Amino acid sequence: MKRLVLIITVAMFGMWNVYTPLGVPSVNAQTFRFTAIPDQDTARLQQRFSKVADYLSKNLGVSVEYVPVKSYSASVNAFKYDQVQLAWFGGLSGVRARLAVPDSKAIAQGEEDQYFETYFIAHASSGLKPSEGFPKDLQGKTFTFGSKGSTSGRLMPEFYIRQNLDKAPEAIFKRVGFSGDHSKTIALVQSGSYQVGAVNFKVWERELKEGKIDSKKVQVIWKTPSYVDYNWSIRGDVDQKFGSGFTQKVQESLLNMKDTDLLESFPRSKFITADNAMYQPILDTAIKIGILNN
Repeated sequence: MKRLVLIITVAMFGMWNVYTPLGVPSVNAQTFRFTAIPDQDTARLQQRFSKVADYLSKNLGVSVEYVPVKSYSASVNAFKYDQVQLAWFGGLSGVRARLAVPDSKAIAQGEEDQYFETYFIAHASSGLKPSEGFPKDLQGKTFTFGSKGSTSGRLMPEFYIRQNLDKAPEAIFKRVGFSGDHSKTIALVQSGSYQVGAVNFKVWERELKEGKIDSKKVQVIWKTPSYVDYNWSIRGDVDQKFGSGFTQKVQESLLNMKDTDLLESFPRSKFITADNAMYQPILDTAIKIGILNN
């Protein structure tokens, strides 16, 4: 009778824990949830991260669910309010999320994320040509960033624009836009809706490989110096909820991901260890150009 009352009480209060016959909560019965910044089209993200959820579920021994979000800020909020416990962030969104949740950690990054780049791309009608140095003749053109919260699509390109032209983008370009994601940036510049854009080099190379880019209409005109970018970040209270050592178990699962099909969906060759200190330059840059407050 006591056990029946306990189970009813749990159901009434909507708790996630499943109780054993002894009445002890089994933390492993909870669902572990993760999300990712929406840097590409939704259908591709759903396919890509559903596979990751299956992989993590098998390795962690718990139910794992991918939670899609509609914006970069939504991914940060989902992490902040414990709607997800793990997230695949860009450098800037990861910094924002970890600042919002005490003791949260960056635990892994793609090998390529140590040396990430932004490509400046231009429509053929702009007259802009590839150059080794920053293309100062972009002044007066129309320009689109990616998402306002993107490291490669907004933070770093804006940093280099300000550094080389000593003005805010709005004072340099005829019109400034924010496409929302890298795939849309490519499409907007390729169509001529914007003359120039800033895009994640990985997305550019992938869409070029897939035949989605017409090189007669759009080309890369400049590549930024490299910087650290994407990361897997985990909430600081995960071990408390899922058991001691769970954070390490998640990290090891990511580092041991060997399936080439799974890795290619990112696309990354492998995941390596990351930590919060690696992203201090991202925080410093965001403060310097006024995206984050000191």
